[in-house]
Amino acid sequence: MHGATAPRRAAILAVGSELLTPFRTDSNSLAITSALNDLGIRVVWKAIVGDQQDELAGAVRHALSLADLLVLTGGLGPTDDDVTREAVAEALGLPLEEHEAIAEGLRARFAARGLEMPAINRRQAKVIAGATILPNANGTAPGQWIAAGGRYVLLLPGPPREMRPMLAAVLAAQVAPLVKGARVMRRVVKIAGRPESWVEERAHQLYGAWRERVPPIEESTLASPGQVELHLSVVAPSEAEGHAALQRAVDELLAVFEGEVFSTDGRSLEEVVGDLLRRRGWRVALAESCTGGLACSRLTDVPGSSDYVERGFVTYSNRAKTELLGVGEELFAAHGAVSEAVAEAMAAGARARADVEIAVGITGIAGPGGGSREKPVGTVAIAVAWPGGGCVERYRFTGDRQAVKFQASQAALTLLRKRLEQV
Repeated sequence: MHGATAPRRAAILAVGSELLTPFRTDSNSLAITSALNDLGIRVVWKAIVGDQQDELAGAVRHALSLADLLVLTGGLGPTDDDVTREAVAEALGLPLEEHEAIAEGLRARFAARGLEMPAINRRQAKVIAGATILPNANGTAPGQWIAAGGRYVLLLPGPPREMRPMLAAVLAAQVAPLVKGARVMRRVVKIAGRPESWVEERAHQLYGAWRERVPPIEESTLASPGQVELHLSVVAPSEAEGHAALQRAVDELLAVFEGEVFSTDGRSLEEVVGDLLRRRGWRVALAESCTGGLACSRLTDVPGSSDYVERGFVTYSNRAKTELLGVGEELFAAHGAVSEAVAEAMAAGARARADVEIAVGITGIAGPGGGSREKPVGTVAIAVAWPGGGCVERYRFTGDRQAVKFQASQAALTLLRKRLEQV
């Protein structure tokens, strides 16, 4: 392999018409991606292709136009619809050759179980010209490794118990010596309560400089209701260099967003809030109307949350707000159930009834009905009360009922986080 080019960009093809149905899932590509990333190889494209030789050959050509390493899983069995060998040979313009040693090994494998090898299994002895044969200790289909024209193609069996050990072996023997210790490292920066456009406008100023650095930082954005994640990745020759490059980029984002980032180490919002409560030695109570206990449920999803979650009140009706939290009926008449005044009273009532240091009150209109011109569907008021102080915010969320409820719980936990960091 002296002088061989190190692969840096990979593509993955999962082969099998069954993977195009609702009944089977491609899990192999996740394991392959993780293993390649550990060697500093980025996966730039992946696809699922059915058992049609011409379609698969076309996908192989396309993949090799994008990447210098192509990994295929599946389609190495003995039946007529196992066409991976034929399709790859067609795409590469190489002949298939029957390998007698493989055929003999297959016969011996069947004989060891007291069986005669079916003639159809001889198809598994076909090898693409010039390929390195990869033994399969857990099945009948050997894998193949082909180096051609500065590109590499790896054929692996589909069953995970066969694929995974073969993948580990070929990466160690064939790929690791080429890449010489490089690896992909990642960090995720999480921001809650801000729209994607707001985040992108502020982060975009950093991207150009990141790409010019050595090693360069790549960024991708994952947005969901109530949360935006900035995924940073770097290919570095050593772990220390990669961590240093990523930490510099994370520090720059923290400076740009000034307190809006809630996690840079993988923790969820619930975990961050829980850690803040535990560190301060405070307990929390939550009074929820439109969220129906969702915010409290999310906090208690974290193991050990009994250290800081005291109780939750689901006070959906005005009567419940009055009886359980002491919200005055005059507030409903003057401001309505969905109002800053009622949210503040709910938080104060929950804090007093539960005898805790900090409490949250949430009231809103989740929809699809119940809105008005002054208070349309998605209007939510959230308050936090703590010793000697409190705050309240009014929000307008979009989406269906479930989306409004989740965004309200996200906003409540975000407001709670910010108060815990400041008080």
